[in-house]
Amino acid sequence: MARRFIRRATVAGIAAATLLTSAACGSGFDDDGAGDTQSSGPAALQIMIGSSGAAETTAVQAAAAGWASSSGNTATVTPAQDLVQQLGQALAGDTPPDVFYVDAGRFADYASVGALEPYGDRVAGADDFYPSLRTAFTHDGKLYCAPKDFSTLALQINTDLWAKAGLTDADVPTTWDQFTATARKLKAKGVTPLTLGDTRDRIGAFLAQSGGWLTSPDGKQATADSPENLQALQYVKSLLTEGLVRYPKQLDAGWSGEAFGKGQAAMTIEGNWIKGALQNDFPNIKYSVHPLPAGPKGKATLSFTNCWGIAAKSRFKEQAIKFVEAMTSVEQQMTFAKAFGVMPSRQAARDQYTQAYPADRAYIDGAEYAQGPVNAPKMDSVLADFDTGLQGLDRGDPKALLERVQKNTQAALGG
Repeated sequence: MARRFIRRATVAGIAAATLLTSAACGSGFDDDGAGDTQSSGPAALQIMIGSSGAAETTAVQAAAAGWASSSGNTATVTPAQDLVQQLGQALAGDTPPDVFYVDAGRFADYASVGALEPYGDRVAGADDFYPSLRTAFTHDGKLYCAPKDFSTLALQINTDLWAKAGLTDADVPTTWDQFTATARKLKAKGVTPLTLGDTRDRIGAFLAQSGGWLTSPDGKQATADSPENLQALQYVKSLLTEGLVRYPKQLDAGWSGEAFGKGQAAMTIEGNWIKGALQNDFPNIKYSVHPLPAGPKGKATLSFTNCWGIAAKSRFKEQAIKFVEAMTSVEQQMTFAKAFGVMPSRQAARDQYTQAYPADRAYIDGAEYAQGPVNAPKMDSVLADFDTGLQGLDRGDPKALLERVQKNTQAALGG
C-alpha cells in the first residue's frame, strides 16, 4: 500500500501528454461515435487495475468472477505493470478497457478530454460516497466515476520512544503549538521528533490545515500564492531548521515508514498503508495512530483515492455500471478491506469498518475533513517542480516558491 500512493514517475506525464495530444489532434473521445453503439447482450468486460500486490489482484479477480457468474457476463481483470502509461496509451487508442482504476491525481487529465463516461450519479446510492471523495471525481459539475476506496494521512507515534522520553498521552499533540512543544521535548531527550515525506503528498496537509491549497475547489483558479499557504510553509520550514522534523533522506531511509520502522524518529505522518509495511518489515515496532494536529483553520488531512473509471468508448457501459455497483457495495468493500487493507468509500460501511479495525479509526475519521489531490489537468510538471522546491524548503524561500507555483499553475490552467 505504501507504494500505491508514492508520486508517479515521469512516464506518467508522457502518457498523459499522449492522451491530451491525441484528443487535441482530432481523435477525440466524444465526437467519433465509437462508444455510441451499445451492446444489450452479455458483456465481455475488460478491466485494468493498478494493483498494490498479489492480495489485491486475487481479491478483485475473485469479485469480478463472482459478478460475472451471477450476471451472465464475463469479466477479465488485468493488473497493469504501469497503469498510468498503459491506460494513457489505451485511452488514446480505439479499444480501451471497459473499466479501470483512475487515480484522483490523474482524473482531471482523462475527464478533460472526454476519455471517461460521466456515469457517477447513475450508480445506485451515489450520495452515500463520502463528499470529499465525490469532489475528487467531479469535473464541470458532473460526478464521473464511483470512488473505489480511499486512504488518509494520520499521525503515528512510536510508543516505546515516547515512553522513554518521559511523554504520556497528555503529550499527544492536537494543534500546531502542541506539536512544536512536544517535538522540543523529544529533541531534548536526543530523539528525532518526526520524519516527514518531502513532497506535497505529505507537506500538503499543512497547507490544508492553514486553510490553503494550490487550486480553487473547482480546479479552475490558481491559489498557491496565498497568506494561508505561506503560513504553512513557513511553519514547516521552522520545524526543519530547528531539527524537529527530518526528511527520510536525512535519516538514510527511502520513505518515512522505513525511518519510523527503524526507530529513527518518534513520529511520522503516513496513511494506513503503513500498517502492512510495518507488519512486513518491522513487526516488533509498537505504535499508536492519532489524527493530525489541527492548524490555524482547524483539522485537515489529505486523502488518496481511486475511482472505477468507465471508458467513453466502451460498448458495454450499462453492464460496466452494474459491475461497478457490485464492486462498491458495502459487503464487497468490506471484503476488499479485509483482503488488502483499503478503507470503504461508502459512508454506510463506516461502522462495520471501525468495529473491525478500531485502531484505524483516525484514518477513516479523516474523511470528514480531507483535502483531495489537485483536481486540474496538465499539472504534472507544475507539481513536480513544487516537490523539488519542498525538498529544499529548509534553506529555501517559501514566498518565492509559492509565487513560482502560482505562475506555473496559471499557465497550466490557461490564464
